[in-house]
Amino acid sequence: MTLDTAAFALLCCLSISIFVGAESPYRFFTWNVTFGDIYPLGVRQQGILINGQFPGPDIYSVSNDNLIINVHNSLTEPFLISWNGVQQRRNSWEDGVSGTNCPIPPGKNFTYILQAKDQIGSFFYFPSLYFHKAAGGFGGFRILSRPLIPVPFPEPAGDYTVLIGDWYKANHKVLRARLDRGKKLAFPDGILINGRGPNGASFTVDQGKIYRLRISNVGLQHSLNIRIQGHKMKLVEVEGTHTLQNTYSSIDIHVGQSVSVLITADQPPKDYYVAVSTRFTTTTLTTTAVLHYSNSREKVSGPIPGGPTTQIDWSLNQGRSFRTNLTASGPRPNPQGSYHYGMINVTRTIRLANSAAQVNGKQRYAVNSVSYVEPDTPLKLADHFKIGGVFRLGSISDNPTGTKVYLDTSVMAADFRTFVEIVFENKESIVQSWHLDGYNFWVVGMDGGKWSPASRKGYNLRDAVSRCTAQVYPRSWTAVYVMLDNVGMWNVRTEFWSRRYLGQQFYLRVYSPLESIRDEYPIPKNALLCGKATGRYTRPL
Repeated sequence: MTLDTAAFALLCCLSISIFVGAESPYRFFTWNVTFGDIYPLGVRQQGILINGQFPGPDIYSVSNDNLIINVHNSLTEPFLISWNGVQQRRNSWEDGVSGTNCPIPPGKNFTYILQAKDQIGSFFYFPSLYFHKAAGGFGGFRILSRPLIPVPFPEPAGDYTVLIGDWYKANHKVLRARLDRGKKLAFPDGILINGRGPNGASFTVDQGKIYRLRISNVGLQHSLNIRIQGHKMKLVEVEGTHTLQNTYSSIDIHVGQSVSVLITADQPPKDYYVAVSTRFTTTTLTTTAVLHYSNSREKVSGPIPGGPTTQIDWSLNQGRSFRTNLTASGPRPNPQGSYHYGMINVTRTIRLANSAAQVNGKQRYAVNSVSYVEPDTPLKLADHFKIGGVFRLGSISDNPTGTKVYLDTSVMAADFRTFVEIVFENKESIVQSWHLDGYNFWVVGMDGGKWSPASRKGYNLRDAVSRCTAQVYPRSWTAVYVMLDNVGMWNVRTEFWSRRYLGQQFYLRVYSPLESIRDEYPIPKNALLCGKATGRYTRPL
């Protein structure tokens, strides 16, 4: 860290300590983002490296830590990093998507100032612009419980990040150009585990001990199934929520989702396959890593363990079995079930339907018939500086309209501290995966067919899992409840990345008329300004 950077970071810390509490520890990170040669599928590609690493370094933090992450953009393109599942309480300024932040120009740096406020769990970060996600730049992000907060399982002997995802051999610029021409992407070339192809990644365990695997699907579009030869997986956490500790032979992890499992190294000492394969695809892609016993004398062998392929009911039933452990503490020393979400009156229902269509002869994707168009000015800055002509509230309906798909910068208005029901409706033949920045939500129901008010009779109003990314099966629906207690401009998006790139997203503006620092932090002093916000001022250093 340079002297200038250190001095600036110190000023940042002194500034935010007023709002986040000086007693919370600070962790400093300096990242240099570069292009570099990678060979994940045996051919040379241009990848995005962070401090020379692909994938990028893990972020280790503890609940309520303040994180100062200085990102130097040494690419030839503008760059942003977003933090999948990290809620940015009162702080959408740091969310790292185009609706909240100006890009970091090539050769420049930006310091993210964020807090792991009232969170625990397993998440990941990723580059959010220019289809950079297809080149790397992602990594694990873990938030540990504070030492005095009980965790509902013994501390494991080891704790591994496992990043899985589909992958293309083509350069991200080639893929982006194809999308810009209004074309669909072809089927991926393979699957990576921690940035490696078949048997390229390994995890070492000691016989008889228990290990935690934090598994995130950081891919571009496909649901994946993971299983470990000869071993069972005990689910213990999903995106910050301790779960009922059910045991599974294999687990479906949909794109954008993260889970934690425990495995026990209780098999004869040798090496075992960790297998990952695509779900719901005509062609099944499979890759492997190695679970290596430290006293092993036998290389991995035998058939790769098979998994489910196109069975939707199997996956639906597994998804329903993910439940909250009501007696476990979360980031605070009180049971997760002490907040009775099922007893709160819903004040608004929002139904969101995804669709695909040709607009002006090019492929586009939409939510409630609106295909999102990026403005030149981040929505959050336009809102703060009251710049007209960037977006308008109400540019997307609360319900599917059934009209022809059209282009707009879609922003939905929402009131602070309202309790809403969101129903994701998927009439298409693909598996969808929906994410809401700034929040976790309770997944209260999912089923096939068409949603109706009568569907509420089957909702789980007691121990539904709380997470930030939910799958929606083909010709099916998924319903969630969310308390809108986090002021800001929040991205609602498909995690099917080419669809998001071509418009299947919008922003939810959660607003409090008080505009108090109790509800939302002031604009950061170091905020980058661009578009119609160029030449404005943040606030004095």
